Amino acid sequence: MTFALGPTRRLYAHLSTSNFVQCRTIKKEHTLKNGGWERVIPAFRSVCGEDGVSLGAAVREQHGRDESVHRCRPPDVVVWPRSVEEVSALAKICHHHHLPIIPFGTGTGLEGGVGALKGGVCFSLRNMDRVLDLHQEDFDVSVEPGVTRKGLNSYLRDTGLWFPVDPGADASLCGMAATSASGTNAVRYGTMRENVLNLEVVLADGSIIHTAGRGRRPRKTSAGYNLTNLFVGSEGTLGVITKTTLRLYGVPEAMVSAVCTFPSVQAAVDSTVQVLQTGVPIARIEFLDDVMIDACNSFNSLSYPVAPTLFLEFHGTEKSLEEQVTVTEEITQANGGSDFSWARDAETRGRLWKARHDAWYAALALRPGCKAYSTDVCVPLSRLPQIIVETKEDLMLNGLTGHVGDGNFHCIMVMDPNDQDEVIRVHEFTERLARRALALDGTCTGEHGVGLGKRALLREEMGPLAIEVMQGLKATLDPKNLMNPGKVL
Repeated sequence: MTFALGPTRRLYAHLSTSNFVQCRTIKKEHTLKNGGWERVIPAFRSVCGEDGVSLGAAVREQHGRDESVHRCRPPDVVVWPRSVEEVSALAKICHHHHLPIIPFGTGTGLEGGVGALKGGVCFSLRNMDRVLDLHQEDFDVSVEPGVTRKGLNSYLRDTGLWFPVDPGADASLCGMAATSASGTNAVRYGTMRENVLNLEVVLADGSIIHTAGRGRRPRKTSAGYNLTNLFVGSEGTLGVITKTTLRLYGVPEAMVSAVCTFPSVQAAVDSTVQVLQTGVPIARIEFLDDVMIDACNSFNSLSYPVAPTLFLEFHGTEKSLEEQVTVTEEITQANGGSDFSWARDAETRGRLWKARHDAWYAALALRPGCKAYSTDVCVPLSRLPQIIVETKEDLMLNGLTGHVGDGNFHCIMVMDPNDQDEVIRVHEFTERLARRALALDGTCTGEHGVGLGKRALLREEMGPLAIEVMQGLKATLDPKNLMNPGKVL
């Protein structure tokens, strides 16, 4: 097992074994009967062409799963729209025939968000891959859902700008908006929720809305309800995001990374909390415990000491970096930390953070042939040392790794899906972890979303009245329950 801490406050909750059974046996109550598909498929092809529709089993299987342990039914058909107009036309057909719609970006989610629980139509958005309306002087850009974060930053390479939200996987930016994604840079730059200025969304009936008004891109607004953040994190249950307008940032004058080891998990996490509480504008601060460091060393042919470790990165001017580093070193050394090992050039920094981002694959390599299950929670910053130490104790019979930021951390557990006893023990642990975070005034997920596995925990976190409000919003926007049914609520 492995464990991780990160820059948004997050916690992964549990998937009871009944979730797996439900995924396999739930009836496709929306699936067309009596030759209905014979009428619908030609309608789909009239919108997006012969090559834009697939009934192939392998294609449907690919679009019915993400990176999670959830294995649900594939969709009945996959379509590849090329424009918002085609998304709208396809949605109108689905609405008329009562067919569920499941948006699909890159399939990098971790909570089963793309499974077609009730059959229906997968809208694969990869062919909508244009970068639109770059405004360098205003530090914003609009992109279609096929554009990934790496693709955008490659496009911006010569502009002096970049988009820093970095969940590790090369995820679709609209998919990142849909799940309210985060990443290692969130300590300084925030999550998707803070960096989305406007969204274009196709609703269940095919209507197209712009959450901040068509073409609007102000840095802030107090005009009306915050529809943008209603759709950020909605996980495809309210509409299909077909364009997002994002904040951009200037590439820092200087960047430097460092690695520091500690005698204990407590010392490393205490240092993290103290650095953040002093207001050091650190860009990244990530914790990996000894088990994860050992796994990363093996997977990436590295030689870091096998001990609780912080990975840090500082952004700013040369002068401001001196002050940030001085304060941080004083704090880490007071907690028994080693001297910093520096990574100053881009190539060395890239290798360092690649090791961090490869934690998922490094964990899988600990037990070849097994599956990884990732869960995250987030708590108030002052509660972070307590929950991490308690979680480490809870997992002392298993491997543990983590990355820390402002109260968010992940656990990656490697398990044999054919060992029912192990599966049950993993899910019992994740339930304890989630409730431990809720008891500390935290959340059952800071970044990965609710999807399938955390629906019961969402109810515990929000309370029945808040859930009723969410259900009311869902019923208003999607009265036929066609948008990614069975997720979140």
